[in-house]
Amino acid sequence: MHGIEKLFNHSKPIIGVVHLLPLIGSPKSTVGLTDIRSRALSDAGALINNGIDGIIIENYGDAPFFPDRVETHTVASMTIIAHEIRDHFPKTPIGINVLRNDAKSAMAIATVTQLSFIRINVHTGGMLTDQGILQGKAHETLRYRTTLNSNVKIFADIEVKHAAPIANIDLGTSAEDTHHRGLADALIVTGLGTGKQVCYNHFRQVKDAVPQAYVFAGSGVSADTIASLLQCADGVIVGTWLKREGITTNEVDPSRVRNLVKARDNN
Repeated sequence: MHGIEKLFNHSKPIIGVVHLLPLIGSPKSTVGLTDIRSRALSDAGALINNGIDGIIIENYGDAPFFPDRVETHTVASMTIIAHEIRDHFPKTPIGINVLRNDAKSAMAIATVTQLSFIRINVHTGGMLTDQGILQGKAHETLRYRTTLNSNVKIFADIEVKHAAPIANIDLGTSAEDTHHRGLADALIVTGLGTGKQVCYNHFRQVKDAVPQAYVFAGSGVSADTIASLLQCADGVIVGTWLKREGITTNEVDPSRVRNLVKARDNN
């Protein structure tokens, strides 16, 4: 199940991130769902109305994150927000990532709200993270997608940011396993942390190992780096650089969105 090229109108899509404010019940929560929805819709509009090809919704404000299954009120909140954004922007490819690694909830939300894809930080293998050891559950996620009769695509990270592999497996082998055995529809390569530059050599290893796979750069994308990244990447996912002053928790800056799209289209 691939067909990533059919999701987006551009051959090298830019996916912007809607970082949700801390949701109800999380340690940093200070506002109610109405304000969270308003901010999410505003950020989504700033991205989509200024040329972004798709967006992904994340519960970024919920740190410290659950290692896998989140609480039910988090799923309920994210479902409401995802539905609202989908309702406002019915033609835009929208994805969701339930941090830190709740692929099953992400698949459920995406299916019932008719989103296009989910992001899974650890889909195969295992990674040492600040949440402890996260283990991929590709077997569970793929079977759950079948149970739901869902067409939602799976975007899976290769050695995701804010983590380290627990076994000495090279990136190419991890990519092959995630694509061929984990049946991910697209792969994501990131830097070491949020907003950190992707290592070009790491990206090249992944592309060389699975040349037929769609591979996205998932961090460190800016107007200065997007042209060089897209010489190898099939698309990019951008969060931090699109925010005012380049601060992840700030609102989306429409002028930065336009500058990034222009930098992509002029090369």
